Amino acid sequence: MTIQRRTIAGLAALLLMATAGPGTAQESNNEEAQPQATRQAQAVSRSVYEVIEKSRVLIDEEKFADAIDVLTNQVAKTGNTEYEQANLYQYLGYSYHSAGDTNAAIGAFEKVLSIPSIEESMRKSTLYTVAQLQAMEERYDESLSRLSEWFDLELNPAPDAYTFYAQTLYQLGRYAEMIEPIEMALAVADERDTETKEDWYALLSFAYYQQENYAKIRDINEILLETWPKKRYWLYLANAHRELGDEVKFFSSYEALYIQGHLESESELVTMAQLYMQHEVPVKAARLLEAEMERGRVEKSARNYRLLSQAWTLAREDERSVEPLSTAARMEDDGILYVRLANAFLNLREDNKCVTAARAGIEKGGLKNPDHAELTLGMCLYNAHDYGDALRAFRRAAGTPRSSNVATQWIGIVNLEIKRQEEIAIAEAMAVKRNQELEARRAEAEST
Repeated sequence: MTIQRRTIAGLAALLLMATAGPGTAQESNNEEAQPQATRQAQAVSRSVYEVIEKSRVLIDEEKFADAIDVLTNQVAKTGNTEYEQANLYQYLGYSYHSAGDTNAAIGAFEKVLSIPSIEESMRKSTLYTVAQLQAMEERYDESLSRLSEWFDLELNPAPDAYTFYAQTLYQLGRYAEMIEPIEMALAVADERDTETKEDWYALLSFAYYQQENYAKIRDINEILLETWPKKRYWLYLANAHRELGDEVKFFSSYEALYIQGHLESESELVTMAQLYMQHEVPVKAARLLEAEMERGRVEKSARNYRLLSQAWTLAREDERSVEPLSTAARMEDDGILYVRLANAFLNLREDNKCVTAARAGIEKGGLKNPDHAELTLGMCLYNAHDYGDALRAFRRAAGTPRSSNVATQWIGIVNLEIKRQEEIAIAEAMAVKRNQELEARRAEAEST
């Protein structure tokens, strides 16, 4: 944030204080007449007036160097009154500023301030001008000093003066001190029933942010959004709600950004999807991700396909979760997602696909818990009635202490199933044999 560089309107206003024509000090014996010194202080001689008029014409013609020469020559002459010197230096300062030499302009206006007899109104306006020019030149300490002098003289400061003071404090990194003048500006504007400005609130929000006062940040950005609804104010409001621990309002503020079309970057859109999942609306998360991946604003990466799969899983749409998870698994360097895919197929009772995915994950490697993958493979093989390979998978899993108990139980289940299948096979064989014997006896009986 920087103080805007602009032509100082106050400079032109200062020049209007110069007398419109030459004055003369007339003798008078009238007791009520002003003292001659006072009358002289309010007028300029014809020669000085002509110099000022000439410089004014040169300035209008943008012949700034010529105006500076004319004024400098007159300033160097002896016999000028203090009032004349003040007016000459004012025009000289304005000429320097118009020529782009701001530091020289400051020097000229400082000469005005060095004259003891200048009127308070001239001192005030010159102090303010000098403060503005010093700020333009990034001489912030000096600017703040001159502005403080101005506040000592000005009985009824306008709101802009307070915000100027706050901006200068900002440049000096004195953020905590910014709060009082900005709030004064807002109070004065309210008292005068004049319009407040967006950047006043924005500057105040920044000051409170530096103090980590998130309640104030929340309140200020709510005001900003009423009149100046912009993306950054929604973001600041959302962040304030999060810092204050109000997750519901944080979610609502962020969703408002999405609904209004303010979320554009991948990180913002993915954050919105994650928030939908956290707040138990995973269907919206899944639809958002699908739409934005198709649109190209969210990358078709393994991470995002995995998130899409999770969204559909949370939405209890297991079948729709499989395709993005399968895509993500193919894109990853390890087999972790293949194992997760195997578990999805396990839940869907697609046993052969489960076996294929589990084996792909184990073969690809990089698993944090390969014993868990073996357990999944064993269960898929068991469901597919491949009991021999299932036993081998569970025995590999049993080699890891944390999976030993579960694997051993499954080994028992498989062995019981093998025994049961063997008994069924024996029973079926015996039944077949009995049927064959009965058929043989029936055939023999019929032949006799």
